[in-house]
Amino acid sequence: MRPGEERPVEGGACVSRLELLKLRAAERIDEAAERLGALSRAIWSEPELAYEEHRAHGVLTRFFECEPPAASWTVQPHYHLATAFRAEWEPPGVGATPRPLQLGFLCEYDALPGIGHACGHNLIAEVGAAAALGVKGALESLPGPPPPVKVVVLGTPAEEDGGGKIDLIEAGAFKNLDVVFMAHPSQENAAYLPDVAEHDVTVKYYGKASHAAAYPWEGVNALDAAVLAYNNLSVLRQQMKPTWRVHGIIKSGGVKPNIIPSYSELIYYFRAPSMKELPVLTKKAEDCFRAAALATGCTVEIKGGAHDYYNVLPNKSLWKAYIENGKKLGIEFISEDAMLNGSSGSTDFGNVTFVVPGIHPYFYIGSDALNHTEQYTEAAGSQEAQFYTLRTAKALAMTALDVIFKPELLERIKEDFKLKVQEEEFLNTVE
Repeated sequence: MRPGEERPVEGGACVSRLELLKLRAAERIDEAAERLGALSRAIWSEPELAYEEHRAHGVLTRFFECEPPAASWTVQPHYHLATAFRAEWEPPGVGATPRPLQLGFLCEYDALPGIGHACGHNLIAEVGAAAALGVKGALESLPGPPPPVKVVVLGTPAEEDGGGKIDLIEAGAFKNLDVVFMAHPSQENAAYLPDVAEHDVTVKYYGKASHAAAYPWEGVNALDAAVLAYNNLSVLRQQMKPTWRVHGIIKSGGVKPNIIPSYSELIYYFRAPSMKELPVLTKKAEDCFRAAALATGCTVEIKGGAHDYYNVLPNKSLWKAYIENGKKLGIEFISEDAMLNGSSGSTDFGNVTFVVPGIHPYFYIGSDALNHTEQYTEAAGSQEAQFYTLRTAKALAMTALDVIFKPELLERIKEDFKLKVQEEEFLNTVE
């Protein structure tokens, strides 16, 4: 019996083999629920910053190395980055096929400074691991020859700062993946939110120290430059598009009140809906920084971050399949209009969607707390969040099985991806 065929079940109803495989995926996730919850709690209990997630990395790699049956996953523990990893599984005999379908499940596990896992990356790691286990369990239950599929789990560090996925893209980690899956905690269930493009800068002003009471006229005040820059950007907001965002901090502003500050430093993030608009906003903001230097007599150094985060490209065929599967599990999604017009942040998953089709849904975790708050940190570590997290993992696994066993869906996903990339490239060439 092939996956699309039907078989009778108790009560006389017929269920397709694919639906039975989806049930098996959900069962496999439930069977591993205790281990998955322990994985999430271990990451949550000791939050680590970007590129420093050594304990989380160790917990995750051991999880796959010890996942029964023994040695079923091939694990590369330091995959291009010290705290990245790659775990692979494929059914016996698949390696002999010319080109198996490769599905990637992404895990994040870095935290925020001061407030820990206030964005729930411990739950993202759990979802990625759980969904991969679900797909593996479903494929292992097939009585006949397995399909040519490889399940890949990528541990992607440094989402909050630096862009670990971008490092991995540049290293070729996504080169052979066909579709990628991950899910992010939020306050509602949405198959897609328009995460925007982001560019960050560090701005340094250099002035001249002097005694602030005896002879201030001999000094060149770098703090004044920082304050002027901050105010310049506040004035600029009137001419910003409603979809643009500029936010920053003054990181350094002097050492003692009676010394004219000779050095100041700001860190700013700029966000826009697309990579076409982002340079326009960046140019306006940098002019504000330079104007402050001119007004105060300081010199200024403006340095961009290592990576820009791209906007997330939607894949409608993929998100429709996810919604269909999620509804079977009782997930209530916000409307498509609310989804497309909702507020959002930025993620290095956006860069991934420019190189491989992917889905990045958001999921409710049982709390109305907002991300990046102490309250959300507490919610991300709660037992209540486990039900919603594993339910989301089941929906992702079920969607992955659709991709495996519905060739026409895979073709539509690839076509959606191709069209969105072409559209973005066209927009970025239009002046």
